[in-house]
Amino acid sequence: MRPPVSPRPRPASPRSGPSSPRASLRTAVVWDVLKDALDRRVKATGRESLDVLDTGGGSGNFAVPVARLGHRVTVVDPSPNALFALERRAAEASVADRVQGVQGDAHGLFDVVERGGYDAVLCHGVLEYMDDPAEGLRNAVGALRPEGVLSLLAAGLGGAVLARALAGHFTEARQALSDPDGRWGEGDPVPHRFTADQLTALVEAAGLGVASVHGVRVFADLVPGVLVDTEPGALDALLKLETAAAELAAFHSVATQLHVLGETRESAEG
Repeated sequence: MRPPVSPRPRPASPRSGPSSPRASLRTAVVWDVLKDALDRRVKATGRESLDVLDTGGGSGNFAVPVARLGHRVTVVDPSPNALFALERRAAEASVADRVQGVQGDAHGLFDVVERGGYDAVLCHGVLEYMDDPAEGLRNAVGALRPEGVLSLLAAGLGGAVLARALAGHFTEARQALSDPDGRWGEGDPVPHRFTADQLTALVEAAGLGVASVHGVRVFADLVPGVLVDTEPGALDALLKLETAAAELAAFHSVATQLHVLGETRESAEG
């Protein structure tokens, strides 16, 4: 089920991740951590191309940049429209031979992909929409080879509480704090939010070691867009601030999203 190997992968720069200034601001931290993890797997395996699974990968915001690094990427997503957009984006990036879209979801993951067949699994923006996040994560981990890495990105509780409070919705902010799923009310479109401790516990319960935890969009969602777009040098300065704060545990509690890099025990020991 994997896409064929391109005989001559196109080189990609370290910053060849999700493009456009605003998209880069929101994803740069995750991309840097992910690219470093893939580079380390390449060195560990001695293979230039890895097999990567992107669950819920949609239109390829991460899958296409990963393919540009020379890896083979399988994207599983329930939306036919998203998979069509993925196909178009991969073709435009000249990586169509290294990207395959498959319709499916994390609950029935092994109906459409191979168990234990991937060097890396991306699970971005998936757990918060699952009825059973633990089951979804176990499936993602089950797709990994004995030595592999998991990139997990999920909605952070603290960022939502802070956003509701700054918008003047203090009762909703308090509700999110006390709700087991981190929801601020019936109109909340996100079924689950997590703290860093909750995510790392899920990763460890699924059998992986936690290599790193990063806060994502600590400041990006709070700074007025007009300031970033019009103030000279503001975007670059904000990106550097996000990167500097991402690793600090003090800022994990207010991040809009949390990124956890998990490693199989064999990979961590290696």
